Amino acid sequence: MTDIPKCPKCGSEFTYFDGSLYVCPDCAHEFSAEEGEATEENAVAKDSNGTELFDGDAVTVIKDLKVKGSSMVIKRGTKVKSIRLTENPEEVDCKIEGSSIVLKTCFLKK
Repeated sequence: MTDIPKCPKCGSEFTYFDGSLYVCPDCAHEFSAEEGEATEENAVAKDSNGTELFDGDAVTVIKDLKVKGSSMVIKRGTKVKSIRLTENPEEVDCKIEGSSIVLKTCFLKK
């Protein structure tokens, strides 16, 4: 099985090779293998507005989020202090109401 890179524009995993370029069916972005590899190496965590996130930052939740496996709901506007970056640039680790939770960066703003 070949390793097909994620789309550097939208992050979709459903890209496919179309002879000479990779194509993303979600956003119709076409890119070369070198462009896809460069974005994976230089991936940094960014919030919903594109601002770079760092360890210890305080962020705000922009959407009501249901927590899987729990009846807990994280309300929009909840402030989260001292986040920790994970190996995945699309996720951050934090504590909310005493529970350790991993949140997607697309639902956060600095």
